Amino acid sequence: MQGVELTSVTKQYAHGVTALDDVTIAFRTGTFTAVMGPSGSGKSTLLQCAAGLDRPTSGQVTVDGRDLSGLSDKQLTLLRRDRIGFVFQAFNLLPSLTATQNVGLPLRLAGRRPDPELVRQSLAAVGLAGRAGHRPAEMSGGQQQRVAIARALVTRPAVLFADEPTGALDANTSREVLQLLRALVDRHAQTIVMVTHDPVAASYADRVVFLADGRVYGELADPTAELVATRMLQLEAASC
Repeated sequence: MQGVELTSVTKQYAHGVTALDDVTIAFRTGTFTAVMGPSGSGKSTLLQCAAGLDRPTSGQVTVDGRDLSGLSDKQLTLLRRDRIGFVFQAFNLLPSLTATQNVGLPLRLAGRRPDPELVRQSLAAVGLAGRAGHRPAEMSGGQQQRVAIARALVTRPAVLFADEPTGALDANTSREVLQLLRALVDRHAQTIVMVTHDPVAASYADRVVFLADGRVYGELADPTAELVATRMLQLEAASC
């Protein structure tokens, strides 16, 4: 079963800039995929189109069995709210709220009263059951990112999109967050698509998809950091 599918997706911007050029790719349910490529390769645009944050110029995007092209802006907003989770490099936590309150915030913004048990389970899933009453300033960077992940998981999303989720963390903390993402896939069959520039981060994924000049330039299954780094050097040399 395909969690996310892009079929012949092209995205063009003003002045003739083509960010994605006839991209066809699928991200299967319950898998962890890293997306990599040189600067300007189309990684962020791919994530934005796949997540319904931006509409492609042409082609089809399907998320959780729904064709996004036929959805209105309001329907897209509801789909993102209910079925898609987001984690970014910046934690984007509200400093005045506790971990519990930050995790429950998406539900409140949707006009729903957060289920305390659901919020507790989300924090427990990221190993922070004992930090529920702490505010961001009382937590480490890694713990704050874990809260951000719990917040993304509280709606039980079909897919979790992560854009450089360890970019602001040190090596040890990054490893903890990546191990958590890996466990979410292995234990809970969560679908994760992660954009990263880091070969070590990519090595936690089931496969790595490489982009260059808005096109898919192959993929690597069961990646190691060394193999990913070598492939990236080849791509960067070819794009020079």
